[in-house]
Amino acid sequence: MGEQNPAYVLLFPIAYSDDCAMLSDPYRAKQLKTFIATLGLTDDSQVSWALLDRALTHPTYSPEENYEQLEFVGDAVIRLVAGEFLFERFSTASEGELSSIRAILVSDRTLSTIADSYGLDRYLKLSSGAINDPTGEESRRAAAFEALLGALYLSTRDFSLIRTWLDTHLTTHADSIRNDPAYQNYKGALQGLTQEHYQQLPEYRTTEIGQTHGDRERFEAEVWLLGQCWGSGKGQSKKAAEQVAARVAYRALQDELSLSASTE
Repeated sequence: MGEQNPAYVLLFPIAYSDDCAMLSDPYRAKQLKTFIATLGLTDDSQVSWALLDRALTHPTYSPEENYEQLEFVGDAVIRLVAGEFLFERFSTASEGELSSIRAILVSDRTLSTIADSYGLDRYLKLSSGAINDPTGEESRRAAAFEALLGALYLSTRDFSLIRTWLDTHLTTHADSIRNDPAYQNYKGALQGLTQEHYQQLPEYRTTEIGQTHGDRERFEAEVWLLGQCWGSGKGQSKKAAEQVAARVAYRALQDELSLSASTE
């Protein structure tokens, strides 16, 4: 497994179990086993059930034992897994192209979509108020998914519990992105879309959020149209951040137009 990060070891000691007996709630133990099975993992996988339970616990349910710290770990995990995957799959692509694809792969929208394919919401412990509040559903699901990846990584300190099932989704989404004629120039595609349907140009609000040269998330951009923010993104340059934000806004506006057409 190699040398372990001492900070992670201190916060999250490896404590996997052969079963869920360590959990006090038999129903929850059964839930977690069912969820792990949906990922294609077996009961005897080296999963830390305590970390998995924590990863699927929202802060509104437990202010102390929830997914927030694991989300922090999972954010780093998904970026590294996606980077490793893209390096292997598109070995001749430029660094800029790989970065653009990864930015989309690790976005809340993509992560939420993958999480939803496994019915993650059914296993996420929420307060009654949060259950009935659809606001922020996508970001909440994405956060829990990142926490899940963090829990699985910390269970073994490698990607053995992750890439066996996640690679299929990364392949599907990465190929879809590369085959999308707009993805290399979402700013141009978005401008055409807004001019055609709204007779307006999108407004980009870009700020420098990092001061380190070469920081891949040095700039953050937002796309505004009709008094509403339709997408945001980060990048090493203003141009890169605006392209990521334009992609999010382009997809959001496409969904909006499709929904409007279906209700007419």
